[in-house]
Amino acid sequence: MTKIVVAVKYVPDATADRKFESDDTVDRENVDGLLSELDEYAVEQALQIVEEGEGEVTVLTVGPDDAADAVRKALQMGADAGVHVNDEAIAGSDAIATSLVLAKAIEKLEYDLVMFGMASTDGSMGIVPTLVAERLGLPAVTYGSEISVDGSTVTIRRDGDAASETVTAEGKVVVSVTDQTGEPRYPSFKGIMAAKKKPVDEWSLADLGVDAAQVGLDASGTQVESTAPRPPRTAGEIVTDEGDGGTKLAEFLASKKFI
Repeated sequence: MTKIVVAVKYVPDATADRKFESDDTVDRENVDGLLSELDEYAVEQALQIVEEGEGEVTVLTVGPDDAADAVRKALQMGADAGVHVNDEAIAGSDAIATSLVLAKAIEKLEYDLVMFGMASTDGSMGIVPTLVAERLGLPAVTYGSEISVDGSTVTIRRDGDAASETVTAEGKVVVSVTDQTGEPRYPSFKGIMAAKKKPVDEWSLADLGVDAAQVGLDASGTQVESTAPRPPRTAGEIVTDEGDGGTKLAEFLASKKFI
């Protein structure tokens, strides 16, 4: 039986009006959020792996109360159980501090394989899988556009700009997959109803044995110094074509140094 832990993130909806807190961290409380779209690919690949054999998929997230929605979506897709690490002290944690919380949570779970999406859709850093692998003392096999599992052997195909390479690892391993692995499934009505009965554990930092001083904004090695709202759109300029429209267009593009 292959036991897979999929780490997912609850992110602000890219179409929503996103804002920052007074400390220049992202406001995750007063904005619509959802399961990071790139993490859906990791959930999908985990489900396909267990469907080809025998196994279980546990979804893990770190975040505020609303982050439970990310777990719920993954359960509706077909995951078997969820874990939500929820502690106010985590707010403001950067990738390094977040990787500590994730690693400690994963250590409490039974697993053969840990999976991530290629990056979160809000931070877009893509380094958390490798950081978690380092903390767990496991190999990191990242940016897989195709993944297969044969017993204790994990193989990915990694596609670059000029070539593709095949990477193989034995035993426990941390994997990240790209959005080229295949479209994630939509939750069915049956899946939505079944998700209501699936177990979801909520853990605090104390449950993980993590000191609050190790996480949060003050413990993070990287911080945002300042933020500013996007300026409002300005009114466009209407040019009446009186036979010289092409000339006016060329003059406009030249003034903006586009040509």
